[in-house]
Amino acid sequence: MSRFFVEEKNIKEDRIYITDKDDVKHLSKVLRHRIGDVVEISDNREFEYEIELTEIAADMACGSIISKRTFEREPYHRVTLYQGIPKQGKMELIIQKTVELGVDRIIPVFTERTVVQDKGNFGKKTERWQKIADEAVKQCRRGVIPAIENSISFEDVAVHMKSNDLNIFCYEDENKTALKEILRSNDIEGCKKIGLIIGPEGGFSEKECSFITEAGALSASLGKTILRVETASVAALAMLMYELEQ
Repeated sequence: MSRFFVEEKNIKEDRIYITDKDDVKHLSKVLRHRIGDVVEISDNREFEYEIELTEIAADMACGSIISKRTFEREPYHRVTLYQGIPKQGKMELIIQKTVELGVDRIIPVFTERTVVQDKGNFGKKTERWQKIADEAVKQCRRGVIPAIENSISFEDVAVHMKSNDLNIFCYEDENKTALKEILRSNDIEGCKKIGLIIGPEGGFSEKECSFITEAGALSASLGKTILRVETASVAALAMLMYELEQ
């Protein structure tokens, strides 16, 4: 079933209005929905609905509410991915797959070994990445669109992660503690907000490792092999969700 997102102001008693021009075009021209069809709506905050379409115009679609419920597919735990910015189109794949797996937000991070540079127009990349997250969340029918936030420096991660209950630093040179050990030795159920720190190609420097672990992040290995950056992010989040969302 098709899913669309609307603002709370578009929900009027027993009716919901879809006014985003791209969504209206997609609904009518691409998906070819007609009056009488049933689609899903999320308010991107708490509730999701099923509506029966009663009107489809060039700039608006409207439907009557059939059912209303709290989100059924949103994880209880909120995972923030601090992602070392990779080269080329790898970030797009990371965003798509981690959104499908249930990430709450993604923060691009400039590290010592980040090849990509901010030449003053990095905001355009962030906008494009947000659109990829928007599309991915509709496909997997989640209730909330994860935010792709503005990029930060690695030093800023130490400040930002203080708001989390647990922070995990995935480090390729960690040879004592596996991620599963951290997940099974801590009170994970009591950690609603979790930070997951993943490096770019080339991983992290020893200086960065010392800095972030001294700030409170727990160093973890993702296994015996060295994973590509786009594999590491997806694998780490999948392991987290396996332990957390049983």
